Amino acid sequence: MNSLTKLELTRALRNRKFLFFSVIYPSVLFLIIAGNSDSTTKLPGTGLTLPTYMMVSMASFGALTAVLMGNSERIAKEREGGWVRQLRLTTLPGRGYVLAKTASAAVVSLPSIVIVFAVAATVKDVRLDAWQWLALTGAIWAGSLVFAALGVAIGYLASGDAVRPITMITYFGLSMLGGLWMPTTTFPTWLQDIAKWLPTHAYAALGQAIEQSRAPHVQDLVVLVVSFALFAGGAAWLYRKDTLKA
Repeated sequence: MNSLTKLELTRALRNRKFLFFSVIYPSVLFLIIAGNSDSTTKLPGTGLTLPTYMMVSMASFGALTAVLMGNSERIAKEREGGWVRQLRLTTLPGRGYVLAKTASAAVVSLPSIVIVFAVAATVKDVRLDAWQWLALTGAIWAGSLVFAALGVAIGYLASGDAVRPITMITYFGLSMLGGLWMPTTTFPTWLQDIAKWLPTHAYAALGQAIEQSRAPHVQDLVVLVVSFALFAGGAAWLYRKDTLKA
């Protein structure tokens, strides 16, 4: 499995388009959205300034890009091209393939988080305690596993031709409605009620709780745990189904 993980990581690092959208693009969006804002005015209903709010949102968005987009399309295309079938003829266990995909995506997601933090600290003068920076990095990185599981599920659900539109709809829908591109406090009340139950909203809320030096809301933790269970369970079921068809 270690060899496959190294191969997957090498392939990801050589994909310049993937690296741009997962590592550089979130920082660019952060500068576009928070570039002209001041560092004192707080957003209504958040208790955070726009730079601090968007720093967590864009770091979460970058990690989401790496694990969701990176997993779904590659798995679907490798299934269609016969690569997954070839791997089943080796001694590699089925879970090894999934773990290798998840591990490589997680490694790529870490630079996107760190770069957003660095840009926020240097350009927008975002200041936090050392423990908050460490806790933010760990929480966002660990939380990305929820969406890594979703990426695996989509990869086994969709064909090579259909995987991109399905992934893009899921990706942009979760990002926008979950409040990663703009605060959900700007949404209509009915849309805010929906957003509270989305995993992306709960994901970003973990980081915002750390910025505010408070414990996360129980609802956000429950949403993430349940989402991970559903996505991981769906991915496992689809993997077994795909194995039986092979």
